[in-house]
Amino acid sequence: MEFKQNSVLFFLITLLIFGCKNPEKNKPEQESKNSDSYVLVNDWPKLPDNFTLGSPTGLGLDSEGNIIAFHRSGRTWETMPISHLPVIKENTISKIDSKTGEILNSWGNNLFIMPHGLEVDNHNNIWVTDCGLHQVFKFDSSGNLLMTLGEAKVSGNDSQHFNLPTDIAVTADGSFYVSDGYGNSRVIKFSKDGTYLFEWGKFGNKQGEFNIPHGIDLDNEGNVYVADRENNRIQKFDSKGKFITLWQNQSTDQLYSVTIDNQKNHLFGIDYWIDNDTIIKGSDIFRFDLDVNLQKQFGRTGFYEGPISRYHDIQIDDEGSIYVGDILGNKIQKFRLKKTE
Repeated sequence: MEFKQNSVLFFLITLLIFGCKNPEKNKPEQESKNSDSYVLVNDWPKLPDNFTLGSPTGLGLDSEGNIIAFHRSGRTWETMPISHLPVIKENTISKIDSKTGEILNSWGNNLFIMPHGLEVDNHNNIWVTDCGLHQVFKFDSSGNLLMTLGEAKVSGNDSQHFNLPTDIAVTADGSFYVSDGYGNSRVIKFSKDGTYLFEWGKFGNKQGEFNIPHGIDLDNEGNVYVADRENNRIQKFDSKGKFITLWQNQSTDQLYSVTIDNQKNHLFGIDYWIDNDTIIKGSDIFRFDLDVNLQKQFGRTGFYEGPISRYHDIQIDDEGSIYVGDILGNKIQKFRLKKTE
């Protein structure tokens, strides 16, 4: 009898312990402890009836506060070698008024195979990565091609090739970093004119190693923040690639992207959870300080009433509003920063 009672007690204690680890049952407290919150803006953006957004994989902001979206139109991610696919015939880059949600301009037809990352630099140049082409492109704000890196449809791991590159981050002096990516596990820095400078990283889960470096951004000090997707973490490095610190996500499996709000010194990240590869739980949005200390979390785990989403990229405007590209619903969501007394 005593053995049976002890067994029951042990079972109840074990159930309690593991139950407390369930992320759905333990909504974060960070949201309610802070003086501001984020409210989903309904009916934004306002897309024409004949417009197909497709998967919005890359987001940026120009100097006027407009959203620049890199999207796949009717293209979906394929399991076949994606470099075998034809170019997308429709426009893939769109400028959206961040306040009204109206599309101001679209271009990028017959250029890309598999759009992925996008960055807008401080001269309004638009940088994109194409996984299918294994290339990085730089355009001016009108869509004129200024620079191409990588060899079309040829993957590699040397200084002249990429293997499914994912994202770009551009410094104030015009030099830039590329996260490379699905096929490689490295971050590469190039000079302003595209000259290879150095790289760091290899496949693994130790400090400075990556399992799909999927998103990248910089703070005002030149530090580099990398969304290490399959390791489900954010890693912070100095401008030379020296490891500084990391934040390990404990509640799900994949951490997709990062962005910096350099006005308020905030780091934002997004994750995604699909249970047993079958049950879609959705994404969360995280806000940190620049030492990667978590301040706020909402979405899948609470403080959010929108549809289940799979966030792929994130941007923050000068008013503190959040924009996320949802590749599950093929839409862009806007969250307005709401200050409370």
